[in-house]
Amino acid sequence: MAMAAPGGDGAGSEPGGPRSEPGGPRSEPGGPGELHPRTGKLVSLSQGGRSAARAQPGQEFNHGLVLSREPLRPGRVFTVRIDRKVNSWSGSLEVGVTSLDPAALQFPSSATGLRGGSWVVSGCSVLRDGRSLREDFGPDLDVLGEGDRVGVQVTTGGELRLWVNGRDWGVAASGVPPRVWAVVDLYGKCTQVTVVPHEGGDDGDGGAGGADGDNGGEDDGDNATPPAPPPPPPVMAGGNNLPALPPAPPRPRPDKFPDSLDTPEGAAWAGPALSNEALLFHEKCGALIKLSNGHKTAERRRPLDEFNNGVVLTNRPLRDGEMFEIRIDKLVDKWSGSIEIGVTAHNPNSLEYPATMTNLRSGTIMMSGCGILTNGKGTRREYCEFSLDELQEGDHIGLTRKANNALHFYINGVDQGVATTLTPQVVYGVVDLYGMAVKVTIVHSHNPSDRLRRHNAILRAMSPEGPRRAPPAAPPPAAPPALPRLLFHPNCGQKAAVVNEGRTALRPHATDDFNHGVALSARALRDNELFTVRIDRMVDKWAGSIEIGVTTHSPAHLQLPSTMTNLRSGTWMMTGNGVMHNGTTVLDEYGHNLDRLKAGDTVGVLRRDDGTLHFFVNGVAQGPAAWNVPPNVFAVVDLYGQAAQATILEEGEVTSLSGDDADGDTPGSPESVPSGSPPCQGGSGTSPCPPGDLRFHRRHGSNAIVTNGGRTALRQNCRSEFNDAIVISNRALRDGELFEIVIQKMVDRWSGSIEAGVTAIRPEELEFPNTMTDIDYDTWMLSGTAIMQDGNTMRNNYGCDLDALGTGSRIGMMRTARGDLRYFINGSDQGVACSGLPPEVYAVVDLYGQCVQVSLTGATGPLDNSQAPATVTEKPCPLPSPAPGPCQRFHGRCGQNVALGAEGLGAARVSGYNHGLVFSRSHLRPGELFEVRIEALDERWAGSVRVGLTAPPPGQGPPALPPTLLELPSPPPSWVLAGAEIRHNGTPARHNYGVNLERLAVGNRLGLLRGLDDSVHVLVDGHDLGPAATAVAKNAVVALDLYGRVTAVTIVSGGRGQAGGGASAGPSPCASPCPSPTACSPPAPIAGGPPTFSGCHGKNILLSNGNRTATRVSSYNQGLVLLGQPLPPGRLLQVRLDSLDPRWSSSLALGVTATPPGRLPLPHCAAALRPLPPLLLHRQGLFRHGAKVLDGFGPDLERVPVGTRLGLLLDGGGRLHLFVNGVDQGAAGGAPSPCYVLLDLYGQCRQVTIVAEGPDGGGPSGDPRGRGDVEKADVVDGMKESLCWAPPPPAGPRPQPCPYQALCARFTDLLLLPDGYFSPGPRRVRCFCARCQELRGEGPRDPAPRGDPAPRDPSPPLGWCRFGLRPRPRADPGGSWPKWPLAYHGTSAGNVRSSLDRGEIVPGPWSLLTPPAKAEAGVGGALRGSSAPGAVAPPLGPARLVLSPALPYAAMEPFASAVTFRVPGSGGPRRARVAFEVFVRPGSFRAGPPSLRPPDGLDPTELEWVTKEPGATVLCGLLVRVE
Repeated sequence: MAMAAPGGDGAGSEPGGPRSEPGGPRSEPGGPGELHPRTGKLVSLSQGGRSAARAQPGQEFNHGLVLSREPLRPGRVFTVRIDRKVNSWSGSLEVGVTSLDPAALQFPSSATGLRGGSWVVSGCSVLRDGRSLREDFGPDLDVLGEGDRVGVQVTTGGELRLWVNGRDWGVAASGVPPRVWAVVDLYGKCTQVTVVPHEGGDDGDGGAGGADGDNGGEDDGDNATPPAPPPPPPVMAGGNNLPALPPAPPRPRPDKFPDSLDTPEGAAWAGPALSNEALLFHEKCGALIKLSNGHKTAERRRPLDEFNNGVVLTNRPLRDGEMFEIRIDKLVDKWSGSIEIGVTAHNPNSLEYPATMTNLRSGTIMMSGCGILTNGKGTRREYCEFSLDELQEGDHIGLTRKANNALHFYINGVDQGVATTLTPQVVYGVVDLYGMAVKVTIVHSHNPSDRLRRHNAILRAMSPEGPRRAPPAAPPPAAPPALPRLLFHPNCGQKAAVVNEGRTALRPHATDDFNHGVALSARALRDNELFTVRIDRMVDKWAGSIEIGVTTHSPAHLQLPSTMTNLRSGTWMMTGNGVMHNGTTVLDEYGHNLDRLKAGDTVGVLRRDDGTLHFFVNGVAQGPAAWNVPPNVFAVVDLYGQAAQATILEEGEVTSLSGDDADGDTPGSPESVPSGSPPCQGGSGTSPCPPGDLRFHRRHGSNAIVTNGGRTALRQNCRSEFNDAIVISNRALRDGELFEIVIQKMVDRWSGSIEAGVTAIRPEELEFPNTMTDIDYDTWMLSGTAIMQDGNTMRNNYGCDLDALGTGSRIGMMRTARGDLRYFINGSDQGVACSGLPPEVYAVVDLYGQCVQVSLTGATGPLDNSQAPATVTEKPCPLPSPAPGPCQRFHGRCGQNVALGAEGLGAARVSGYNHGLVFSRSHLRPGELFEVRIEALDERWAGSVRVGLTAPPPGQGPPALPPTLLELPSPPPSWVLAGAEIRHNGTPARHNYGVNLERLAVGNRLGLLRGLDDSVHVLVDGHDLGPAATAVAKNAVVALDLYGRVTAVTIVSGGRGQAGGGASAGPSPCASPCPSPTACSPPAPIAGGPPTFSGCHGKNILLSNGNRTATRVSSYNQGLVLLGQPLPPGRLLQVRLDSLDPRWSSSLALGVTATPPGRLPLPHCAAALRPLPPLLLHRQGLFRHGAKVLDGFGPDLERVPVGTRLGLLLDGGGRLHLFVNGVDQGAAGGAPSPCYVLLDLYGQCRQVTIVAEGPDGGGPSGDPRGRGDVEKADVVDGMKESLCWAPPPPAGPRPQPCPYQALCARFTDLLLLPDGYFSPGPRRVRCFCARCQELRGEGPRDPAPRGDPAPRDPSPPLGWCRFGLRPRPRADPGGSWPKWPLAYHGTSAGNVRSSLDRGEIVPGPWSLLTPPAKAEAGVGGALRGSSAPGAVAPPLGPARLVLSPALPYAAMEPFASAVTFRVPGSGGPRRARVAFEVFVRPGSFRAGPPSLRPPDGLDPTELEWVTKEPGATVLCGLLVRVE
């Protein structure tokens, strides 16, 4: 529908309209002109010369050039409307002006072929005579649709302006002559246009034209009948109903969210911008993208095989304020990383799509993860709290570019703030379906389905504000009264129900479904308010159990998921024994395993006022699980798997089991439990349970039957079957609880009889074998008189014979609190059968052979003496582990020359030099240390002790053990350390491993420590020599060969993770026989004892000086070391900084942690510790749980010199003080208890030593050979140093590192150069600053000539820092290059890496640290030709390299461009320059005068060397100067 010209003059009607006059249109002033009759060869004119169409649009894409009939009048806009487009080609309409007269013009194939004064706008580019002037001007003409209008205007000042749909896009070019003709090129997709008047009311954009620019004009087509199909219909721009919108502002919508998809009022675009097309995906996309749903949906093909090539752009640029929003439809779990979204200034038609948009280095802004990347480089690491990698299916992501060029991202309707303020004017939306992201759909506000899904997503995102709106069922909160009691909200999971007035949540059909049981509290938790629930009912059908946590989502608005761990925002859950945040595990080994709780156990959650989150199991706090948890969170209970019903408990009900209606004392109440009753093992040991709840589990062997309510078990077909009749208890035994059975029936048909024991395998996880002695892990059984562990005999002649028992005999089993297993026969204690049992074991009975039927007696049995009050008071402090670690002993089977003693703790070879094999009694568990001390040597023999692992352990009987460990039969997988060689299955696997065992002497300790990753480390005197074996079998036992010189050893290890800390050879706590495992447990730390470093440390740490000195022996990280004892309050611990390594940057970090050294996995640096250290000092910052809370705390630790004493002191108020050289620098609260000191020898920090309390820092530290009280362990200190590579003591004061050299090294680190390019050893770095020159006694000199040519060596590079490079000559295989002349080549920082990669200088002036600048002819990089003004680019051929024998000339600005960088904590920005020191082949260069004015004092003769020969230079040094 065309609109009449203002004033009623009436321009000619549109083509095909009902008012077309046969005589052609009237040409009024200001009306549309006509097109020139001379056109491109495929153009035909119609409608009186006002409409042009390109013939054969399906076969030809060019030759569609048309011009205006008359030259343009100054100020007049020549406008055409796009009438028809095809999709066969790329490219589209091109417009512009030309000074060429169309009457004499030879028409080229396209407008870009015009010369002689022509200006053309093509896509986003502006061209003059075919050469590009601008690449990013205005909108993209290629994306305009049918009905859009494009105009050109030449002003009286000679400026060319572009108009699109009535909007002036500014000046495209200047210097246009006054007499020009309009140019229109029907190129590519554009096949037909029509010249239309340019009036405000004719733009059809609903803005200035549609609202108030019409001047009352009537619509030409209001009363017209629909036209015939062939001519273009009389429609407004875009051909849709947008012009029919009323001129009044849009009505306010009550449900409008902050990220509304509508264009906001007052936006720069008043109407349909650029195109009236809906926002869709462009048809040109990544190689694996498949578009569907009308280009609204994009999907990556083969998502399980490919993870990239999924880039897709929008079909048109985004309007100002327009929301581009997508919905995630499909994810896969195979890859890491996920969707990335952003904007780009690149036209999708001309873009060569990369594999991922972060590879694009210009015009692109992307959100990836939780950060912002600009042109592929990270500009904001932590942009928002949400990570795109954590979003799930159904989540919405959007972005909008504001009129002020600010780019905002939205996640589920929540504005994440300004990502950047430098967004280009014209941008396209970009989505990268990367990694997990497979399928997305564009969300449109007019689509009801899209609106509904988006509404739900926004409600979910708005739920943190839910607590401010009271739930409908709750009364309005009054100001002073307390909040209502905690209840469950009626909105719960699909398979859950809330009963009992909101106090109880249950899954009514728990045996039919295992999830959809989520229930939330009806109100938010107050600070320090404990939310506790009791498990009322459980089912045995499923795996997994109850999960508990908190969420910021309101139950009134939350769409409840099937399980809360699927929620990806605002949720913290404890599941199993780990903690998950937003569906991602953040703590693996947190507390008691919730999957092992039983009915009657309680779980709770509490948010403290400091933002920490704590969980409780049976009333016992499990410690902090999360930090910075926001207030007003709702409690969450997920009745998952076995958990079928839970009830909220109020204060005073934590131990109640029977509910509120119980009368009198119940078996679960504290009043009803006798004083000696054992506590529940549910998690804390404090919740008493009735003694009679032990039963046989419903799962059992195939021939067993459980009857009498789980109290009786029998074997069916007892005369035809003798096995497959295993039964197990329904729950784990509590400490000190007696599991007793009575034999009720036996048969005399078979040999063998009942077998009884315990297992750590849960009944649900046990695959029942024929007999329990077939299980090879976590099982201890008594069979006859033999004690068996994991199917192998540990001990014979135990003291009772189960095969001799008859009908009526009673058999009982008890696990004591110390981890011992005791048997009771008819009530009589038979003694300790084995030790080191894990905390949760199940009783097992195997109705084997003659035994047919047994029943539980229900007897409580004798009390466990380990729980007596007298024993409790004798323990000075509890062990850090929930269960005591195992105390190993030697296995009963050993070599024929070995005699065991001290109840299996000692072993001695009594004759010969071999046949000395001994084995550990039980397999080595993760985190367990097996350590022996050498007690005796026989110098008559050569060779020494050998140690290793073998699986399975040796059995009883033949075949006999071989003479040596190396001859052990090959079928069992084995690792052996013999001397300094590691053998795997008899084959040498590693030479020169650590210490040679043949050098060990009496008093030295040798140990094996099994890591949590199934690796095994060898320790000598507590020093970890690194991993010796990997992928060790689960049931591997330690094998020791008392061979050659070593004749006797004693086990001294205390168990799990307790490495010896000192170098003393004194008696071990386990050196004497001990009646119980606790005698072998590590003693409690003595507050007055000397502090030492723990044997558990980073792999690059070497301990010496009695474990008081820690040295990092290689690399720059893996230097974590902890104090072996907790820091007592009021005691100052000081360490002295002994050595610095100036090759590295950064330095020491120190802090405290609550985790004992043996239980803390040590990563590469302190910042990667999990859990995060409660307090950490790094540089000048104080970090609490990884978050920086204070800056300027004490001195900068990176600048402290050698000899500085740093100390930590814990005061009585739990605050940690930092001391520097005895001066208190301040205190920080929040120190944990217990408090273990942590040091990270990182970067420059190479060695520290613990010093005594005193003003001089003397005492136990220093060189032991310089003290008078030399101990036995110190006599062989020289031998130990040779074994462990301990550094010699410093002979004198060490020079402090040069600060200028450290600054240059910091800049070199920013270049990200691999270490392999630099020279090894101490000559790697050499500083030529004035201070270093003075210390070396050097100065400016004139060295002697070098090489064949006449030029002399340049003077030392004063003011520079030289980093030696590994030369990689390409053209001189003979190696004569060190005799070549030396020269310098200035370059840019960004060109360093590419030159090092190729081994020679590479031209290319662009910088890694600053935005790339356009190269200019003759300046920058290695290519420098003539210095004359206006010099053009050199011809193709070998690049010319400009060198100079004078560094001041090579470092001038055109050659060595300066870059700006910042060093944290050193003030403002700094500038740096780089240059290469090179050897130049004689005869390959031409010396001449300089092309630039040289600095004063330089001889201009032969100051500039130029070479074109490839391979004529050899890089030997990288020079850095910081200004």
